[in-house]
Amino acid sequence: MQYLTALVLGLFVAYIGAWFTGAIHGNMALLLFVATFVTGIYWLAEKFWFLPKRRAALAQMEATAANHLSADLEPGVDGEIALRSATLENDEVREQRRRHMLAQPWWLDWTAGLFPVIALVFVLRSFAFEPFKIPSGSMLPTLEVGDLILVNKWTWGLRIPVLNAKITQGSPVQRGDVMVFRYPPEPQVDYIKRVVGLPGDTVSYLNKKLTINGKEVEKIPAADYQGEREEMDPGAGEVTRSPAQLKQYQELLGAHQHHILNDPERPAGVSMVADYPLRENCSYSPEGVTCKVPPGYYFVMGDNRDNSLDSRFWGFVPDGNIVGRAVAVWMNFGNFGRIGGID
Repeated sequence: MQYLTALVLGLFVAYIGAWFTGAIHGNMALLLFVATFVTGIYWLAEKFWFLPKRRAALAQMEATAANHLSADLEPGVDGEIALRSATLENDEVREQRRRHMLAQPWWLDWTAGLFPVIALVFVLRSFAFEPFKIPSGSMLPTLEVGDLILVNKWTWGLRIPVLNAKITQGSPVQRGDVMVFRYPPEPQVDYIKRVVGLPGDTVSYLNKKLTINGKEVEKIPAADYQGEREEMDPGAGEVTRSPAQLKQYQELLGAHQHHILNDPERPAGVSMVADYPLRENCSYSPEGVTCKVPPGYYFVMGDNRDNSLDSRFWGFVPDGNIVGRAVAVWMNFGNFGRIGGID
């Protein structure tokens, strides 16, 4: 059994190693599900098979040792005294032997012993809160690179882990909510953006002005933001970054009041648009894009409007791709002042 367990643990280590090195796109939900299932089997086997066998073996050994001790001593008062003396002398040895025989072998310690912790993490991550790390600046100034955020998994309805199928209705998604979702072109990758358009909405982003169902979204100028401009270097095929003075606005979207950024040197139009499903619902021009959001889908954008790969480029987010609602920054090791709720 120990060799089989070593193989299983080796497969887990290999998967995590390939994920860490970038050889594969890892799936944490799947990894935790499999780990919970496998360690759960070991935990049940330990509880109902391996531990009872160790206890039975210990009881048999203690009974045999007691019989041998009684047989070796003479009957009478001297024999009883000797038996008590031998019993006291062997208490420490017996306790050490008892601990040794009842102890889990390493292959159970690393499986059944870890099951309660892994199961707890799996349940909390699947149905309560899931942690994420912000990898890019597409949500500046709301979220910064390095922010560690918590994503609420129940507000919009509970979902079956791995399958992501909805099992409770929950509250409806609202305009302005910050959503974590599976990136439609690559569902194994998680993205985070702000919900701009709900099912049935007509969303226009023309000349850097956002309009929903014919009504322009209010935005108030704020202090300029010192940020970065990302540009593709055609020769090197790499993204270059340079300091940039960005225009900042306070935007009121639904019940959410937050800040957005615009780069005055970036054109309003959208380039390099993907051939995504339901693209016929959108029309593009040099001024920007207008889309009719289909039923069961959402239109999302980054707060860093001119530096965000979002629905303008790759289309709508299906309801089945929703992971949860981003609610708080719980840590940023470079700036503790970032801790707090998300607007």
